[in-house]
Amino acid sequence: MHLTKNGEGDLVVMDVEAFARRESMLRLRENLIAAEEGRLSGKNGYSIDEVSSMMKAAVREVLHGKRE
Repeated sequence: MHLTKNGEGDLVVMDVEAFARRESMLRLRENLIAAEEGRLSGKNGYSIDEVSSMMKAAVREVLHGKRE
């Protein structure tokens, strides 16, 4: 729902699920832009094996209750 005041947008109302999806997409976009800026500035990234190892470690931590 989009409400106007004197012909100009004043308020947007959306359901909670749509808002959460939008916020999630904005956070993802922000993270992707930061990663791309880092890549363009020459920042070293991680290899596929390094990322895989980090992800497995994070999953193990969650499963063993060491991480929230």
